Amino acid sequence: MSDAPTAGRRIALGVAYRGTGYRGWQSQPDGRTVQDHLEQALSSFAAQPVHTLCAGRTDAGVHGLNQVVHLDAPVAREPFSWVRGTNRHLPSDIAVQWCRPVGDDFHARASARGRRYRYVLLESPVRPAIESGQCGWVFRPLDGEAMQAAAAHLIGEHDFSSFRAADCQALSPVKTLRGLQVSRRGAYWRFDFDASAFVYHMVRNIMGCLLQVGQGHRPPGWIAEVLAARSRQAAAPTFPADGLYFVGPYYDARHEIPDHTPAQDWLP
Repeated sequence: MSDAPTAGRRIALGVAYRGTGYRGWQSQPDGRTVQDHLEQALSSFAAQPVHTLCAGRTDAGVHGLNQVVHLDAPVAREPFSWVRGTNRHLPSDIAVQWCRPVGDDFHARASARGRRYRYVLLESPVRPAIESGQCGWVFRPLDGEAMQAAAAHLIGEHDFSSFRAADCQALSPVKTLRGLQVSRRGAYWRFDFDASAFVYHMVRNIMGCLLQVGQGHRPPGWIAEVLAARSRQAAAPTFPADGLYFVGPYYDARHEIPDHTPAQDWLP
């Protein structure tokens, strides 16, 4: 992509943030969201109002590693200037990672071919301290093979109503889960989700069920029964947001959107 000034051009930004202190991504009247802080910073840098559209809204307490937004640049600035200039006006737990000019047909949400989430979980008899708010926690031992066997039942196109929050605004509960990998590094478990899109609380509700299996309370096949029930009442309680990370969306190569940021290398 060209590094020419961006006035009148659509640009895409990659944003990383720690969601602990925010009421989620989407703008709210009290201004305590990631979008509110980002748009205030962009507006201060551009010296005029700037509005953004994101690839996927995250809930309160959920972190972002490569949230992609787009906007139509109101002023002429080099791409690197959008990064450095905006970051000067952002709090320390939100930072623009990159900027790319894109075509007018690019839309951060509608152009995405899929989205990825990661849940990081500490298995320990002692609760987290340094990583508090940045990982989930269980004190009972987990069976990784059983959880991976349970996860296999969810792969493919399904009606995910059993894992959908009551106030979900998605037009359809039918989504395609392309991958769900369970791995471990030391005391930390990592659950990697790849899907066409997600319904509200889908990952956290799946996590609740996987941990029921991992702790031996349910057999792996139970999760297929939960899926088939198409009822939220059939599933386990929603797991906390602390360890949930929006890894980011991915797009057709022609858009030249980075799918990796240094923040992704920091996680276990």
